[in-house]
Amino acid sequence: MLRLLKRPEPIGPETPDEALVRRAQVGESAAFKALFERHVVAVRRFLRDLIRDKHLADDATQEAFARAHAQLGKLVDRDRFKPWILGIARNVAFEVRRVRQHEPIESDDDEGTPDAVIPSPNPEAALLDRELEKHFTEALSVLSEKRRAALLMRVDHGLAYEDIAQAFGWSIPTVKNEIHRARLKLRAALLPHVGGGGRS
Repeated sequence: MLRLLKRPEPIGPETPDEALVRRAQVGESAAFKALFERHVVAVRRFLRDLIRDKHLADDATQEAFARAHAQLGKLVDRDRFKPWILGIARNVAFEVRRVRQHEPIESDDDEGTPDAVIPSPNPEAALLDRELEKHFTEALSVLSEKRRAALLMRVDHGLAYEDIAQAFGWSIPTVKNEIHRARLKLRAALLPHVGGGGRS
């Protein structure tokens, strides 16, 4: 008697990442394609903010997904695909930046970082304000690569501190500290471009 093969469940926008990862891990190419299509825009935006070169960021996006496909079997927390792929993208970005040795080396030196909280602008608001987009991109360049990546993961992609800690191999207090310092530097860099100039 012939045994009927069970047809796979259709993939749609409501299919959770966990299910897509599980299916991709057993070789279902349509599942990985769905993961790619769901996250490629966020990964590309993240890489463009880190690398600050559109063409290199596009190449880095392809490389990040190629590595993700090759390493997918190692992903245990299947419901955390986004922080996992952003962690891979971060590593690719750092490699690209290291190759571009003509760029000045960024420093983690906090000299000049304000000790007090500056009232505004708020980095989250800057991300949503098209008029500040150019200034925000320029302001990101004052941050070290790791701080910029951590801040973008939190502010632009909404990742939990736990996810960022996992992506960086940091403790949660370190993540919170780095993001706090990044916010202070970013606010200081954006301050001249915001109406009111920080007056109380």
